[in-house]
Amino acid sequence: MKLFLRLVCLPFGAVLLLPTIVSSQQIGALKMSVYPKEAYTFVDGKAIGPGNRKFNLPYGSHQVIVANYGYKFYEKEVTIDSERAAVLKVSLDPIGEEVSGPRGRIQLELGELSTFTDAGADAVLLNGKTVNYFVGHVDEFNHNIHWHQELIVPPGEHQVTITRNGKETWSGTIPVAANQRVIVDVSTGKKKIKDWPRGTQLGALHRFTAATASATVAVAPVSGTISANPAKIDCGQASVVKWASKDAVDADVSHMSPVPMVGERSVSPKQTTTYDFTAKGPGGTATSSTTLEVNPTVQASLSATPAEVRYRRIGDKTIDTSDVTVNWSATNADSASLTPLGSVTPSGNKVVTIAPTQSTNGSLDETVTYTFNATNACGGSETKTASVHITGSIEPLPEVLLNSVFFPTDYPIEKDPSLGLLRSQQESLTTLAAGFKKYLEYDPDAKLSLLAYADERGSDDHNQPLSERRAERVKEFLVSQGIPEGKIESASFGKEKPLDKGAVADLQSQNPSQPPEASVKNPRATWLAYNRRVDVILLPKNQESLRYYPNGAPDSEILRQLAKPTTTTVGQNQ
Repeated sequence: MKLFLRLVCLPFGAVLLLPTIVSSQQIGALKMSVYPKEAYTFVDGKAIGPGNRKFNLPYGSHQVIVANYGYKFYEKEVTIDSERAAVLKVSLDPIGEEVSGPRGRIQLELGELSTFTDAGADAVLLNGKTVNYFVGHVDEFNHNIHWHQELIVPPGEHQVTITRNGKETWSGTIPVAANQRVIVDVSTGKKKIKDWPRGTQLGALHRFTAATASATVAVAPVSGTISANPAKIDCGQASVVKWASKDAVDADVSHMSPVPMVGERSVSPKQTTTYDFTAKGPGGTATSSTTLEVNPTVQASLSATPAEVRYRRIGDKTIDTSDVTVNWSATNADSASLTPLGSVTPSGNKVVTIAPTQSTNGSLDETVTYTFNATNACGGSETKTASVHITGSIEPLPEVLLNSVFFPTDYPIEKDPSLGLLRSQQESLTTLAAGFKKYLEYDPDAKLSLLAYADERGSDDHNQPLSERRAERVKEFLVSQGIPEGKIESASFGKEKPLDKGAVADLQSQNPSQPPEASVKNPRATWLAYNRRVDVILLPKNQESLRYYPNGAPDSEILRQLAKPTTTTVGQNQ
């Protein structure tokens, strides 16, 4: 490392010696050849100078930009890797249309900085701090004689930055009105404003014009527009936001940054949103905005048909019920629930089998309420309800009182098969029939099986048809009580399969209706009476009738007597 003294000339003739540390880093060079000759070279973001020139650079890669307003900037990465100077020849292509008024002019004077002979080579950046805002160098904008050197700008406030080699020489805001010339002494920052009649005389100008000892840079104003299509959406829908700028080098759209100068983007905001577009360039800043209106309102509907249904349950079996069709619909919604069904799509329908909450026996009078709630991600929601009225009943399992039917000795007779079913037995069958008819509502497949018997007296040939007549007589009576004939089947056994005396004694001991003293004294009569019967079985449950003899019935003695009763007696008691 070496130490040198650097001579610095200050205003008013002062001289300052500063130590300079020189690194041992290897140094190469870059030789620039540019067109137009006023084109300016930037290296690694730092202003170097205008025109053809050669300058030192350390070994390595460097980003080189050649800029001239009104031309397409040139950019390239250059590698310095030897003592031999790298050569870069650049010819820029003009771009952009001519610039029309209104306009004003900025004139930059060096003042005390003119002591530095090369100060006029400092780069001028307009309304920005990067290379993209370059409009020329000071020496192009510092005279107002017949060979004009002028910076022509749109009316407004302009931020001017003068820089070189990574340092700012001067920076400040310069207000410029139409047809005014603002003269700035960049050494002091002082400004003078003069009328500029020439501004009204100029037509459309080229962005860059140069000749011997003259240069005119006409900076174009920045314009920008933004729009949303469609301008109004429902929640969850998309809109396309488009923007465009002209003569801008930087662009920004709120909620989207960064963005290119011209572009479009599909958006789906959750609330009404304003998109602000800002386009910046040497000619100033242009703003535009568009508002995308988001409709968060949810519209919902709900219906349940029919609105009133009947329900009937017998025991554990539902006899009568109705299906209800629930229809729901929601627009501008992305989620929905239907109580008590749970989550549903925003629109749909479902057939629901109605069931009451009541579980105890009794009449029903309930209302089922369906609640539909639809929402969206934008905070919108709506709730609708629909009700179904339930009437009907919950009934216990019907009781079928199955009691065996008993006949007097040798009845029914062949000549008159209708005789023999005494009044007490008819009453028992009437009760049985009523219960069975109701039971058929619970189990339509139920049937009654009749098993007819005779006592041991008489021959088989006599007792078999006798038992058949008994079965047929019971069947006829049940049919007369409203039981379909097809629901009754029968079998007759004559004097086969009798109950033995021990079984009869057990039945009598269990019989809730205790026998009179006379029957106790004549157990044979009781035994024979037990075998003159028709048993009833409820199918398919195979529930058998109770074989208790009707001890307490008024006609029990007629049923019990050993001798065959007269037809008159039987007829009077049935």
